[in-house]
Amino acid sequence: MPKILALDTSTDACSVALHVAGEIREDFRIIPRQHTKQLLPMIQAMLDSAGLKVKDLDAIAFGRGPGSFAGIRIATGVAQGLAYSAELNVLPISTLAAIALAHHLQSGDQQVLAALDARMDEVYWAAYRFENGLPVLIGDERVDAPANVCLPDSGHWAGVGSGWRYWQGMSDQVKQFITRVDADSQGAEAQDKGVAENTTYPTAAHILRLAIEDYQQGKSLSPELALPVYLRDNVAWKKKDQQ
Repeated sequence: MPKILALDTSTDACSVALHVAGEIREDFRIIPRQHTKQLLPMIQAMLDSAGLKVKDLDAIAFGRGPGSFAGIRIATGVAQGLAYSAELNVLPISTLAAIALAHHLQSGDQQVLAALDARMDEVYWAAYRFENGLPVLIGDERVDAPANVCLPDSGHWAGVGSGWRYWQGMSDQVKQFITRVDADSQGAEAQDKGVAENTTYPTAAHILRLAIEDYQQGKSLSPELALPVYLRDNVAWKKKDQQ
């Protein structure tokens, strides 16, 4: 079995996971604005606990987005830096696919619409169907106003992720065919759908589960080809004299 390290900093959560000897170990923490300080020590502690060095790994996986602009850059940069130093390949994994997988493993739902809060009254979202236990993307990953989120068809769908806090602003089609929502900060109407009380974050453990499959299918990339996925093109940069 491959030895793969996975990391994710795409939200307020920071997590590191390791697959070794058929076992997945994870360190998951909700630490807003501390990712830069905490990620490398978390990685080192994880490797030390397994008696491994970076060069002993077969690949490094990371949450490539969508999510926090700064967070995705942190994960991408650290994954690339470690991979370069040890001459390893990397496995970029969708954060939306990771939260869809987390929901599927917990609930067994076969059709999942994953949505993350993109701020600015928008959501990152994508629809997935599960085949042989793995998420298959239907269409594209998108960033939209909540009213523009839509379902591929009229079947039974489950919603997961922090983007569902915008439930009230979503279309009648979504409200009609979403049968279950896992998110936080929902209104009474969404509560009738069976809303869980906690936000579902992308986690390194679920990113790792997807990365193992990609690795076995030969989908790893050289570090320079592993790019973050922002979705939003109009990222606002402050001028130097404003920082």
